[in-house]
Amino acid sequence: MSEPQTFWEHLDVLRGSLIKMIAAIILCSIVSFFFKDLLFEIVLAPQNNDFITYRLLEHLSGMVFDESSSGKYMDVRLINTGLAQQFMIHIKASICAGILITSPYILYLLFHFISPALYSNERKYAVQIVTGGYTMFIIGVLLSYFLIFPLTFRFLGTYQISEIIENTVTIESYIDTLMMISLSMGIVFEIPIICWILGRMGIINSKIMERYRRHVIVALLIISAIITPTSDVFTLMLVAFPMWALYEISIIIVKAT
Repeated sequence: MSEPQTFWEHLDVLRGSLIKMIAAIILCSIVSFFFKDLLFEIVLAPQNNDFITYRLLEHLSGMVFDESSSGKYMDVRLINTGLAQQFMIHIKASICAGILITSPYILYLLFHFISPALYSNERKYAVQIVTGGYTMFIIGVLLSYFLIFPLTFRFLGTYQISEIIENTVTIESYIDTLMMISLSMGIVFEIPIICWILGRMGIINSKIMERYRRHVIVALLIISAIITPTSDVFTLMLVAFPMWALYEISIIIVKAT
């Protein structure tokens, strides 16, 4: 551990770290704002027929059923219903992109702030936790972007109770759903890290996790119903299944600790 600091010295270090974080987020958000075409090419990609997920599913469908499914998916038209809505969505998306881009730097500043108070062995575990937690969060966000959100959007966006009813989706609904599912899946993917920490602390073990597996599955279904922005069973299961899989992986991780 380094030399102890006074309360005011800690406060000065924290204030400096917060200023750097905010400045980095603002800078990256401004850059993202001016790269509007690239930003929304990425954000709006899942609503296009040629998105990689749809092309992969079409290819797999052709291999399994020996026929092409071209034309099966129809474009879903996005609309704007508010005068300033597109501008506000542009700002919101830029800020989210700025936070995501600067997240490694933010984690570095946070670790740099708390590391002086840690012993060398504690610092080693802290690095593992931060690195593992961030990696799992990014994996969750990528899974949401490339699989869960596209399938959810394609299913709900093209579902019709009658052919005379045209499907149109507001851009606000599209963006909010994408952000909510991505954030939720990023948090959900922290389950193995949390279980590993609790296992290292001796609070839980694999036998307890296996004994209460059924209770946990019910709890995961409830949590999935809460965090999903839509009320359909399809989206619920798309979110619940990875959570259950992560719990099973967590049992293996805890057993190995």
